[in-house]
Amino acid sequence: MFWFMEGICFLPTFLVIWSSSTFIVSYLIALFEHDVDVIFPYISDTGAEPPESCVFGLMTVITAFASTATMYARYKFVEKLNETAGGVPPVLNQAALWIGMLSCLGMCFVATFQETTITAVHDAGALLFFVSGVLYTILQSIISYKAFPYGCSLALCRMRTGIATIAFLAVFPTVVCAVFVTQTTMHRETKDEDYVFHLVSAVSEWIVAFSFIFFFFTYIHDFKNFTLKLRTEFVDYS
Repeated sequence: MFWFMEGICFLPTFLVIWSSSTFIVSYLIALFEHDVDVIFPYISDTGAEPPESCVFGLMTVITAFASTATMYARYKFVEKLNETAGGVPPVLNQAALWIGMLSCLGMCFVATFQETTITAVHDAGALLFFVSGVLYTILQSIISYKAFPYGCSLALCRMRTGIATIAFLAVFPTVVCAVFVTQTTMHRETKDEDYVFHLVSAVSEWIVAFSFIFFFFTYIHDFKNFTLKLRTEFVDYS
């Protein structure tokens, strides 16, 4: 059996590959179309104009659904683990799930409302995505420690904590510096007054986004150890 067929590790594996491809493919198309600059455009800039906006929207929505499935599988894994080992408060596990769902919802808003069309909705979705995503990584890091030594190794706990810390530190300049970006065009010049704010915000945004990807990458090891089964129950209301 191939490693990616063990348990349900195909879920985080697909999510990592697909989400990485979403950012990279839309960026490359936007560069080919000369719609963005080479040096650190906003992720949303790479999906603002057709044809890359179509690709970005489709791939991001699929990423959101894959994230939802992965988060739910993680929730059920921790729930089952807690039945035998204990240590993780159920409310903490549930909070992580719902906050993760909010992040996926924000991702859908980002995908379907381009920043050049309905900016307010797009920005609100991006804020929901990043803030909820960072909170999710923090909660899952706490859950990993509370479940230790069951579920994952101490090294993996530390890795998740490190990634969550990077995401937490990067989300602040992403949001704060974006407030000071006044230029609405997607092509930037170093002489622009808000160029430094744009650069710091854009770099931080890419760091946060790939922090999420690397965080889900750490799930692959855990997901080899379990499977999910669908059970159908017939209820007779007659």
